[in-house]
Amino acid sequence: MSKRRTNGDGMIRKLSCGTWEGRIVVGHKQNGSSIFRYVYAKTQKELKQKLKKQLDDFKNVNLTEDSNMLLSDWLDIWLKKHMKNTLRTNTYKSYNLYVKSYINPYIGERKISSITAKDVQDLYGFLKTEGSIKHKDKGLSDSTIKRIHNVLHKALKMAVENNMLPHNPSDGIRLKKSANSEMKVLNDKEIQIFIKEVKKDEYWRDFFCIELATGLRLGEICGLKWEDYDESEGKLSVIRTVYYESGKLSVGEPKTEQGKRQIILPKAAQEILQSRKKISEWIFPYYDKTEEPMHPSSAYRRLKQILKSADLPDIRFHDLRHTFATHALANGVDVKTLSEILGHSKTSFTLDTYTHITDDMKKRASQLVENIMTDALGKEILLCQNEKTAADF
Repeated sequence: MSKRRTNGDGMIRKLSCGTWEGRIVVGHKQNGSSIFRYVYAKTQKELKQKLKKQLDDFKNVNLTEDSNMLLSDWLDIWLKKHMKNTLRTNTYKSYNLYVKSYINPYIGERKISSITAKDVQDLYGFLKTEGSIKHKDKGLSDSTIKRIHNVLHKALKMAVENNMLPHNPSDGIRLKKSANSEMKVLNDKEIQIFIKEVKKDEYWRDFFCIELATGLRLGEICGLKWEDYDESEGKLSVIRTVYYESGKLSVGEPKTEQGKRQIILPKAAQEILQSRKKISEWIFPYYDKTEEPMHPSSAYRRLKQILKSADLPDIRFHDLRHTFATHALANGVDVKTLSEILGHSKTSFTLDTYTHITDDMKKRASQLVENIMTDALGKEILLCQNEKTAADF
C-alpha cells in the first residue's frame, strides 16, 4: 500500500511540450488516495511563484472528493437537503429562482473548488448590466444582486464547512450599496402631521403609534399577542410574525434568532397598551374577526390612505421602521442598542443601513471632542501663563 501523502506535498516537472507543471496535495478521497491541485506556467520561476500561492491558499486544508463536484450540483443538494426544511415556502422559492435563473447559467458548470473571487465578481457585473443569460434585456438592481450574493455566500460557506473548498471565494466581494434614496423617512413635522391624522381613526390610532414607537416589522406588529406584553415591566416580547404564504395568512417565528427579542416600551407606548380593551388574544385583531391577527395587507392599505389624506410623502410601511431608527440615532440611541431593538443580525447591518445618520453622529462627536480639547487646552495655556507670571515675581 502506497504511503499517504500529506497536504501541501507537491512536485514540479517540465512537460515534453516545454510547459512547466506543478501539483500539490489538497485533500484525500475516501479510499485514501490523494487529491491534487495542478498549476502550469511557461517558466520554472513563474511556476514556483504560482505554486507558492497555491500552498498558501490550501494551507491547513484537507478537501474531500466532493471538491470536484459542479457548483450547480452542490447548489441543488444545498437547497434540497439543507434549506428546504429551514426556510418559509416563499423564501425557498426565491432561493431556487436565484440559483436556477442567475447563478447556474453563468458559473454552475464550474467545479466548485475552481470558483474564484473574480468569477463571483464577474457574475455580479454581468447581472448588473445584462440581467441574465437567457434574457439579456435589463440589468438587475443592486438590491436584487445583494440577495443573490447572500444565497451564493451561504451555499459556499457550507461547502467550506464540508471540506469542499479551502475558503469562501465570495468573502470580501464588494457590492454597491443601495442608494439612500430608496429609504424615505418622515421628518419631525411630518411625524406630527401623521400622528394628528392617525388620531382621527380610533381603530388604527394605537396600531400606528406603537409602530412609530418601536420600529417593528409589519408582520411583527401584526403578530403581537397580549401574552407578549409584560405590563409591570413595560416590556414587549417579539416572538412571532404574520406573513402570507401561497396566498394564505400564516403565523410563524421571526426569520432569525436575533428577530426574537424584547423591547422596553417608552411610557407613552405603555399607556397606549394599558388603555386598550382586551377583546382578543391578539393586541391588534383583524376587524370583527377577532380570532385572527391584523392582516399585513390591510395595515399597508390603511397607511397609504392616511398618507394621502394628510398630504404626506408616499412611503412604504417599512419606511416607518426607518423613520423610528433614524430619529432614534439622531437623538442619541447608540447603534448597538438600536440594532438589538430592530432585531438586526449584525450591528454592521445597522451601520450600513443608516450610514447617512451615523456619519452625522460622528461629526457631532468630533465637534464635542474638539470642544472638550479646546477647553482643556485653553485651561492649560492659562495655567502656563499663571505659572510664568508667578516666576517673574
